[in-house]
Amino acid sequence: MKIIPAIDLIDGKAVRLQKGDYNKVTVYSDSPEKVAKYFYDCGARYLHVVDLDGAKSGRADNFDTVKKIIEAADLSVEIGGGIRSLDVIKTYIDVGVDRIILGTAAITDPELLKRAISLYGEKITVGVDIKDGMVAIKGWTEVSSVSCEDFCRELETLGVGSVICTDISKDGMMSGTNVELYRSLNRNFSINIIASGGVSTLDDVRSLMKMNLYGAILGKAIYTGAIDLAEAIKITEEKQ
Repeated sequence: MKIIPAIDLIDGKAVRLQKGDYNKVTVYSDSPEKVAKYFYDCGARYLHVVDLDGAKSGRADNFDTVKKIIEAADLSVEIGGGIRSLDVIKTYIDVGVDRIILGTAAITDPELLKRAISLYGEKITVGVDIKDGMVAIKGWTEVSSVSCEDFCRELETLGVGSVICTDISKDGMMSGTNVELYRSLNRNFSINIIASGGVSTLDDVRSLMKMNLYGAILGKAIYTGAIDLAEAIKITEEKQ
């Protein structure tokens, strides 16, 4: 299982939100590129980046910061937040981003998703953010009428290779991850499932590993010291 540390961006700073609430922001660093380098030094080889400004605006608001992150460490970077056009996708890929995460656009603009997959294949992944079983969009500020399972079934049909699945109710709460949700998705779909939201202890990491999940994103637990990133990576490498 891949351990993927996360950097969420607002105004060029590394932050965390609680349950996706933009009014509950904690700033952890004014230099996200230094955070990325620290993750690399801990043994991380993957990085999950979200442009939270972009998630609301639909623009690549933190593009310059993303470039700095890519230049700072030899990490395989995936980026999401406000990516709603092929031009933005191409711009990110051209500067070295390895995977593009489509969230809102995957729901509101299915043609964009299809075209992106046809052009970039495995470089396209989809963020499936869940609130009460339904898919949330626009930086988690709206809930769609599409259920998580129906959406994942549609993505599987389209040929999407991986999804990043976030239980919003768990995100940033340090209350444990939704193991049953990920077990169900992993069992019912052939798509690679990446868990996000609420992974707050090494036991959470072990629980996700036991079901042979493709990956797990670690956020607040790293910043608060609840999980030692190097130790989490070591656990997964020993299993392999």
